[in-house]
Amino acid sequence: MNGRAVVIRTCIRLCTLAALWALGSIGDAAFAAELRSDGKPPARPQVGDRVARFEFQDTWFLPRSLDDFSAKTFPTPRRAFVLVFTNTTCPLVQRYWPRLKELEAAYREQGVQFLAVNVGADDSILDVAAQGVEFDVPFPLVKDIDGECVAACGVDRTPQVVVIDAERRLRYRGRIDNQIRLGGTTAGAVKQELRDAIDDLLAGRPVAVAETPVDGCRITAVPANAPEQTPTYVESIAGLMAKHCTECHQENTAAPFALQTFDEVTANGEMIAEVVAERRMPPWYAASEYGEFTNCREMPAEDREAIIAWVRGGMPLGQAKASGHVDAEAEASANEAATGDNASSDDTWANRKWSIGEPDLVLTALAEFDVPAEGYVDYRYAVLPKLFTQDMWFEAAEVLPDNPRVVHHCNLGLIPIGGDGRNAKLVTGYVPGGGPMQLGDGVAGKIPAGSMLGLQVHLTTTGKPEKCRIRVGFRFPRERVAKELRYVELASHGFKIPPHAPSYRLDASRTVDRDVTAYGMFAHMHVRGKDVTFRAHSPAGETQTLLMIPNYSFDWQLPYYLPKGARKYPAGTRFEAVAHFDNSAFNPYNPDPSAEVREGQQTFEEMMYGYVFYTVDDEDLQLAVDPQSGVAMKNDSPNEKLAPGQ
Repeated sequence: MNGRAVVIRTCIRLCTLAALWALGSIGDAAFAAELRSDGKPPARPQVGDRVARFEFQDTWFLPRSLDDFSAKTFPTPRRAFVLVFTNTTCPLVQRYWPRLKELEAAYREQGVQFLAVNVGADDSILDVAAQGVEFDVPFPLVKDIDGECVAACGVDRTPQVVVIDAERRLRYRGRIDNQIRLGGTTAGAVKQELRDAIDDLLAGRPVAVAETPVDGCRITAVPANAPEQTPTYVESIAGLMAKHCTECHQENTAAPFALQTFDEVTANGEMIAEVVAERRMPPWYAASEYGEFTNCREMPAEDREAIIAWVRGGMPLGQAKASGHVDAEAEASANEAATGDNASSDDTWANRKWSIGEPDLVLTALAEFDVPAEGYVDYRYAVLPKLFTQDMWFEAAEVLPDNPRVVHHCNLGLIPIGGDGRNAKLVTGYVPGGGPMQLGDGVAGKIPAGSMLGLQVHLTTTGKPEKCRIRVGFRFPRERVAKELRYVELASHGFKIPPHAPSYRLDASRTVDRDVTAYGMFAHMHVRGKDVTFRAHSPAGETQTLLMIPNYSFDWQLPYYLPKGARKYPAGTRFEAVAHFDNSAFNPYNPDPSAEVREGQQTFEEMMYGYVFYTVDDEDLQLAVDPQSGVAMKNDSPNEKLAPGQ
């Protein structure tokens, strides 16, 4: 190790990442995770050896190990582990998924745990999860972040498999069978080496064929190439923080820390590098192969590499002048670039800037919520103090908590007079990083006459008692309203998710009776929600995927906005949402894997809701809206335009 990097141990494996960066090259993937004291790679583990403990990352971005499959949490003790090493590009991996699914189903109740360990150097966690959805894989897919799994098991190809017994001894290493080869598929007798090895182990016999050669794709680790010149904060990183991070990472927001100054960024540098390298931040959960979204937050590779290189290079501030000396103005300039218009000397709730601009109508919840220091907080509800006696049109809506740190998410819904607030019709919502609802271009939302507005609030604790009150702001249209924003609700009801089910499917669909243009999608599930895919089935029988969220996050319930006019569908199109739920003990957020889970409002229950927002193509309302009240003006001329500034 050359000493140019500093190895920092943290609870979330920064030590491993920093060590690999300092080496400058990961080298042979099979032996990347450790070196002997003499600097040579460790010996390849042999069949019969006890496997060194190794970690991998799950699709929730959490570090996990085989220890997570303990007998205390799983209904059947884990008698064996089958690890298949995969990536998203090897053709043999793709062709073997049906066989692997068949084997997993055959041995699941016998205590055999299958895991797919992704070793693709350029495969992200999102890519890993998307492959699982695409091939309908029911067992866990995980990621070997640093070559630790490859080294511990001594594999060098995909889809090589290993079988490890309950005592963590390597009992089999080799191919799945001899039928599917790189050159084609054999029509002759098939040797089922993996199946035979599992049968021998479960029967208490020595494995007859303990190791086989493997067709497949060589496992390759990409070297961590250092740039010729380390980026500096002043020249590069301040702008990247402003572009990708400081919208959320400011004081008095839901973000855990601010990233508006050089000191704040360097104090969290290693953590920033980790979450950026893992593509955990900025948060984005849509699979890239299914279209573009105007609110995509995914960080480009060149920006990601610059941030990682800056941290690895010691996080230099940079020079504001050619003299070679950093003066006091350099940091101030960088900080100004990072904060931009977001900085405010008066950040009280009453003066905090709205993202939608100054609202025309502000409604403040009468109830102030008390949040305890710890524990689970049930959903809270509040009704906003306004009865809508006429239709009200709006082009933007924003939910603004006075204490964002304690608001996990908040839904704003329509409640008919005398109706049940728990069954409110969705208007918009608040989730950290999600942004407000902004329409325009002749499209507006409508609050119908005879309605009230209610809030459903999921509060979270911070370690000390807190309070929170919520406002909602609306901005009225300044141009004629041509189209109303509508949606189809794709919801499943009356379900019962069985105990310990690792991938339970629910689906719902609705058919539109007019030509429509899709505007965007939104999904809502609770902590067992695993993935959701939106599809459009045309009357002619063609199917198009609108959106795949392969690793749904309850913490990041983001909307997904389509480019204007990009997705048009004829009358008779059936919109469908297909979701899977993980009620297994491997789900780290599952409150009770042994429970049969039914529909309910609380987090320990479940929901399956999908929304496809759209406009009707032949609708042309031509409504002029009073900018003071949001009510459509009567007897207006279709050729009239609102006065400038109205």
